Amino acid sequence: MWLKKYFDKIRPNFEEGGRFHMFWSLYTGFESFLFVSNETSQSGVSIHDSIDSKRIMSLVVIALMPAMLFGMYNIGCQNYMAAGIDNVPFWSAFAYGLFALLPKILVSYITGLGIEFAWAQWKHEEIQEGYLVTGILIPLIIPINTPLWMLMLAIAFAVIFAKEIFGGTGMNIFNVAIAARMFLFFSYSNKMTGDQVWVANDTICGLGHALPDAFTCATPLSMLMQGGAVPFNWNMITGLIPGSVGETSVIAIAIGAFILLWTGIASWKTMGSVFVGGIAMAYIFQALGMTGIPWWQHIILGGFCFGAVFMATDPVTSARTETGKYIYGLLIGALAIIVRVMNPGYPEGMMLAIFFGNMFAPLIDYCVVQRNITHRANRINKK
Repeated sequence: MWLKKYFDKIRPNFEEGGRFHMFWSLYTGFESFLFVSNETSQSGVSIHDSIDSKRIMSLVVIALMPAMLFGMYNIGCQNYMAAGIDNVPFWSAFAYGLFALLPKILVSYITGLGIEFAWAQWKHEEIQEGYLVTGILIPLIIPINTPLWMLMLAIAFAVIFAKEIFGGTGMNIFNVAIAARMFLFFSYSNKMTGDQVWVANDTICGLGHALPDAFTCATPLSMLMQGGAVPFNWNMITGLIPGSVGETSVIAIAIGAFILLWTGIASWKTMGSVFVGGIAMAYIFQALGMTGIPWWQHIILGGFCFGAVFMATDPVTSARTETGKYIYGLLIGALAIIVRVMNPGYPEGMMLAIFFGNMFAPLIDYCVVQRNITHRANRINKK
């Protein structure tokens, strides 16, 4: 209550004619984030609901917590194992990962929210909550060794050219986190691929071990794509393998999926269709003799699970019609496997699959709507 009273007290300073009127968008942004608005729609056909975009974004962030927390531990664990230490101390590994990932999270939010605040003030609009999720997604889908300046550049590009120029939150065609990762991949591919980008190789606050320059630590997926044999082990499920921070643990991702589905934030139709499309296409390629990789390895390795659960289900950039969600999910799942199998030089196809899925989502919805209109018109004509 004391915080609410303080915000009410300083409000006149940010309103028209106040000393800080130029920062009105900043004030309303923080107020909206901290408190529930007392204002409701007085007319029109607006739907009154107990959940708004702020709470949706907050629930998605909560669903991402298991993957993020495990990713922090895995960062330290991979550093210790790369240094030849098998008995990894849990808290030391977690602390190492925390200090390694925290700067990237801070840079992500400071850069992205800074641009959104400036953009909203320039256009005299309210600040939207969309970047709350994007700000945590981006550090989780990039290699831990990505330089901070490179991360800042990618976020600035993604927020401006993949979101704001389309009109901001709810208007963007492409997933902002995917746009940032694609910018990094195509602009600085040497920092996004290879055998040395997945393990933090500097000591942090006296934790961890500095690794030799020649160390290599290929991901299981890249080994598969290169023809190497990778027998099943439980680390593929638990996530104690090299990879992007939030993409390795199937268990942590499954917990997040349960939260999203239980709260109704994500569509089970989209999420399930991605897995069905990926499994079906993996079976087809294996039956044709084009790959010897079983379907389950395609699903549990790389960013397939993470993309299906947290990125393909983005309500803004995915298909919105009920039938379209099935088509959209099947397209992404199938395309991800096609890219993996048909292009051995690029083992991870989920990023491009979601990007193209975003591109075709409006067309899918348009075709579904037109088909419904045609069917209704035919029924009326028959009567």
